[in-house]
Amino acid sequence: MLPRQAVLTDINPELVNVYCTVRDKVEAIIQHLEIHQLCHSQAYYYDLRANPGKTSIEKAARLIYLNKTCYNGLYRENSKGQFNVPMGRYKAPKICYPELLRSVSRVLKQTQIEVKPFDAVLNMAQTNQDFVYFDPPYHPISLTSRFTEYNRYAFNEADQIRLRDTFAQLAARGVKVMLSNSDCPFIRELYQGFKIHTILAARSINSNAEKRGKITEVLVTSY
Repeated sequence: MLPRQAVLTDINPELVNVYCTVRDKVEAIIQHLEIHQLCHSQAYYYDLRANPGKTSIEKAARLIYLNKTCYNGLYRENSKGQFNVPMGRYKAPKICYPELLRSVSRVLKQTQIEVKPFDAVLNMAQTNQDFVYFDPPYHPISLTSRFTEYNRYAFNEADQIRLRDTFAQLAARGVKVMLSNSDCPFIRELYQGFKIHTILAARSINSNAEKRGKITEVLVTSY
């Protein structure tokens, strides 16, 4: 959509650092990723996973590297906030995409990026002016799909309800709001009264390879 002004927020400081560093120091990120590409091995992966780095550039390049080489691109932290996903089984993973990173950097130049909880948008969104999109941890659709605790901060049913209340407050103001989530009775009941669109989305994370593929999700809109 390339808005003239945009605000991106997330509760994960590691992820926010990646976007800020790609925006501001993309060439340095590329240089670090090229080194990771050359050095990639099992020993190198686990050594880098255990050492978060000191500078913003080191930390950002590390997270991109881990995302490209870990199991199924999954992001998960232990209770201490340490990344703990094992290495994936890839023969020759592509780690550095210079032109893609440069294009993302250009798009983000005018974007404000901050570590904030989702309800902070209530203090920012302007009536009849702004568009807000929420992409929360999806509500689990089975006992084996509980990836809502992707970091040290769990996202449970009470949080889903707080998110719905935030969605409703924004909608009542005249802010256009969109939200994506899993297609399940709990989410459909939460957002009854709003427009619920059923879409197909690809999913690659499943312990059973035969169950990987397209599944239904919902897009909820206030308009």
